[in-house]
Amino acid sequence: MELLTINNLSKSFGGVQALTDVSFAVAAGEIVGLIGPNGAGKTTCFNLINGLLPPTAGGIRLGSTEMVGLPPYRRARLGLARTFQNIQLFGGMTVLENVLTGYHLHQQVGGFTALLPLPRVSRAQAENRRRALELLELVGLGGKEDEPAEALAYGDQRRLEIARALAQQPQLLLMDEPAAGLNPRETEDLMALMEKLLPLGITLLVIEHDMTLVMGLCHRIVVLDHGEVIAAGAPGEIRRDPRVIEAYLGREEDEP
Repeated sequence: MELLTINNLSKSFGGVQALTDVSFAVAAGEIVGLIGPNGAGKTTCFNLINGLLPPTAGGIRLGSTEMVGLPPYRRARLGLARTFQNIQLFGGMTVLENVLTGYHLHQQVGGFTALLPLPRVSRAQAENRRRALELLELVGLGGKEDEPAEALAYGDQRRLEIARALAQQPQLLLMDEPAAGLNPRETEDLMALMEKLLPLGITLLVIEHDMTLVMGLCHRIVVLDHGEVIAAGAPGEIRRDPRVIEAYLGREEDEP
């Protein structure tokens, strides 16, 4: 079943066409890679999906819901979450507090009510803490809940950002270059974590330049070049596609 459907999506900035008639789908339970050279339009596509930018034309459906015109918070409540290439944490807050901010999206207790010492408020806060600690265990940060987020090593900050996104209870998680800045061992750990998310009912759409991760983890790959889809298919097909080799993979192989 298709969870995300992108239909003839286009975006222009003045006279610059960033995306042109981009169409692809992501099925529930998949890990799909979105790859291409720098400037291909990958991050623009993500910004359109989660509502940071409006499209010039085209449609974006999450399940049966058309998301074009919905603000980011509405899309998040429908089950869309995102991590960013440049890690965006609350550095002065603890690891646990960062994860707890993710639960605010589905908080059933109102802002003023949350300040009152009511039993239902205490129960909700205790439940969120319990679930946040479980997420920290899942991503490998168990025991670090009281540390300042800014004091974590870079790889741990990556995992913390993922945990906070998971606290939003997404159906679909957009991951923008999650392996950027990681060493090979950290990348292996990240791949193992991403595989753990599928049984939890979380589908992944991933922008990534690390071909070890993309070819080893993604079920399907969509390739962008100059704002257009030039190929889509299984990793083996993409690796052999002459258009992809010319536009992207060949450039990497030619680097000294």
